Amino acid sequence: MLGGGGLIAANVYASATEGGWDQQSAPNGNDRVLAAGAATIYCPDVGSQLTTVPDEAREEVDRELALLDQQIAAAYQQLQQAAQSQQQDPGFADGSIMNPLKEKRAATIERIGVAIDRVGDRPDGLEALADCTLRPSGNQSQGDAGQPQGDGQSGAATAQPTGDGQPTGNGQPTDNGQSGGGGQGNGGQSGNGPVAADYADITSVQPNVQNPPQQQDASRGTFSSSCGVNKGGLFNSDNVIVAPGVTNGAHHFHDYVGNQANNAFASDDDLANGDTSCADQGDKSSYYWPVLRLQNGTRERDADAPGGGTEGNAGQIVTPKQVTLTFQGSPRGKVTAMPRLLRIITGDAKAFVNGPGNANASWSCTGFEDRQLKDKYPLCPSGSDVVRTFRFQSCWDGRNIDSANHRTHVAFADGNGNCPNGFEAIPQLVQRIVYDVDAPSLQDGGRTSALFAVDSFPEQLHKPVTDHGDFINVFDEDLMNKMVDCINSGRTCGSGAAPDPSEEPSQEPSKPGEEPSQEPSDPPASAPETSPTGDDGSAPGDNATEQPTEPPADTPATEPENPAPTLAPATSEAPRVYASTSAAGTKSGSGKGTKEDKGDGNQSAGSGQDGAGSVPPADQAGANAPSAAAETEPQAVQGGLAETGAHLWPAAIGAVLVTAGFVLLRRMGRRSV
Repeated sequence: MLGGGGLIAANVYASATEGGWDQQSAPNGNDRVLAAGAATIYCPDVGSQLTTVPDEAREEVDRELALLDQQIAAAYQQLQQAAQSQQQDPGFADGSIMNPLKEKRAATIERIGVAIDRVGDRPDGLEALADCTLRPSGNQSQGDAGQPQGDGQSGAATAQPTGDGQPTGNGQPTDNGQSGGGGQGNGGQSGNGPVAADYADITSVQPNVQNPPQQQDASRGTFSSSCGVNKGGLFNSDNVIVAPGVTNGAHHFHDYVGNQANNAFASDDDLANGDTSCADQGDKSSYYWPVLRLQNGTRERDADAPGGGTEGNAGQIVTPKQVTLTFQGSPRGKVTAMPRLLRIITGDAKAFVNGPGNANASWSCTGFEDRQLKDKYPLCPSGSDVVRTFRFQSCWDGRNIDSANHRTHVAFADGNGNCPNGFEAIPQLVQRIVYDVDAPSLQDGGRTSALFAVDSFPEQLHKPVTDHGDFINVFDEDLMNKMVDCINSGRTCGSGAAPDPSEEPSQEPSKPGEEPSQEPSDPPASAPETSPTGDDGSAPGDNATEQPTEPPADTPATEPENPAPTLAPATSEAPRVYASTSAAGTKSGSGKGTKEDKGDGNQSAGSGQDGAGSVPPADQAGANAPSAAAETEPQAVQGGLAETGAHLWPAAIGAVLVTAGFVLLRRMGRRSV
C-alpha cells in the first residue's frame, strides 16, 4: 500500500504453481497497447523508494504520495473512456493522458524532494520516476471476447475473458452506472476485472504449506481476540497508516473490525479512546482489509462514490462468515511484547506493479488450507468456503512503531523462523477471513454464479495478488503482557481462542459439503446481538482467560449496538450476502442457506453442517459439538412433521396402554381386599 505506484502489465501469471513473474516490456508505442482495448497504466512506485524520510517532512511527503495515487487513478479512468477516441486518433493516449500524467507526477515528485531537502538529504534519482507507460492488462476487449480458454485454473498462461466479460447475476443488467467509465468487456462488473484466468480450482493445487521446525524452547502458545465480522458495516476508503489526513487515500473500501474510530483523520488519542468491537475491551486494535464483492449487478451505496463504483470497485459487499485473529509464537524461542501503536502492513496493494517481493496474499478453501494460492482466487468445491489468510510480519526492529515506507521497521522471519540481525520476535498476527460464496461460473462470465474479487486501486484490476491487510496495535499494556506470557508458556488463551487450521494439513472433505473436523462450525446466528460474553463464555473484561484444548465453535464477538459507520448498508440486510437459500436447511433467525443446496443431491436438506439441527459425522460428533452453555439455538429434530409424528404416535399409544394397565391392577387389588 505504498504511495505513488501504478500497475504493471497483466499477463504476468504464467501459472499459479510455477511461481513465475513475467515483466516483459510493453509493445513500442502506447497506441498499440490501447488499440488492443485492454491496457493499464504502469508508473514506478515512488513510495517504496523512500526508505528514509525525516519525521519533520513525513506529513507533507505522505500527502504528496497520496496525490500521486490520485493522479494515476484519474488517468486510468480517462484510459477506460478513451477506446473510441484512440480509434480515431492513434496518438490520443500519449497526447491526452500519458504526457499530462508525467508532467503532474514530475511536479509532485519535485515537491517531495524539496520537503525532504529542507530537513535532510534529498534522495537521488526521484526525477526518473515521473514517466509512466501503458502496458497490456491481459483483460481482452469486448471485440475479442469469447469463451475462456481452459477454465481459468492453475496453469492458464494468459488472462482470458469470461463470456462477454459482463456478469449480471440474478438477471440484473450489467451497465448499472458503476463502471466509472468505459472498458466494457474486460471482465467484472466495473469493466476492469476480474477475469477467468484470475481463478484456480483449489483441488488442482498441490499441498504447499510448510511450517518451520520448532526448537525445544519455542514459544508454542496462541492468543486469540474475537472482534466480530464487521456486521455493523464500518467501511471507508481511507488508510490512516499510508495516507493520514487524506480522504479516500486507499481508493478502495476496507472492512474494519476492532477499533471503531479508524478513518483518515484518526489520531493516536482517537484510537486509544475509540470503541472496539472486540469481546475483550482491552483490545482496541484496528484490523482492516479490502472488502470482498460479488460482481452481481448490485448497486451498493458507494456506487457513485470515490473509492467505490467511480473507481471500479463495484458490486455487493460480502460480510465475512467468520474472522479469527490469532497471535502465535516463534519456533526459535520466546517473543517480546509489541510496542503500543505499532503499525504493520502485510502484502502489497500494488503487487501487480511492484512484483511479488512484498506480496503476501494467501487464498484457499475450508478443507484445503494446506494448499495456498498467491495470485489466484480459489474455486472451492460445494460445501467449502473461501478463505483469505494474512500472516503478518513477526520481527520488529526494537525501536520504531512505523517507517517511511511502512515496512522496514518490521520483517518476516526466514524459513527456519529466525529474525534478521537486530530484530526481535514479536507475536505474529494470523488473520483468517472466511466467506460463504459460491464458485463463479466462468463459462458464462459469472451470469449463473457471480464472480468475486477484492477491492483494489483502479489500475490494479482487482488482481488477487494485490490482497493485503493492515494492523495497528492498540492493546492495553497489561493485556499485551498477558498475551506474551500466554504464548511463551505454551498455553491457548484469549476471548476468541480457536485452533489455527493452517497449523495442520487439512484433509479433503470425504464428500461435498463435509468439512474437516478441525474447522470451527458456523456460530449461532443470535450470538452477536444477544450474548454479552466473549466467545469462551467469559465476560469481555476477563483478560487472557485460558481456554480448553478443544474450544467450542468460534462465535463472533458482540459489536457495538450503535456503530458509526462511514458507509452504512443500503438495506437492513446489506451488505451480508447469502450464496443460496433453503427453507429446510436454514439456521433459525439467520436466513442463511446451506452449502448442501449447491451439491449433487447426495445430502438431505438440513443435514449438512451449516443447517439447523445438523448432526455432524460420527468422527466429528465429539470434537466439534458445542457445549450446552455456548449453544443459543434450540436443537431441531431431524425430518419433517410427518416423519416426526410417525415416531411419536407409537410411543404415545404405548404410554396410554401402560397407564390403563396400572389402573386395572389397582382396581383388582381393592376388590380382593
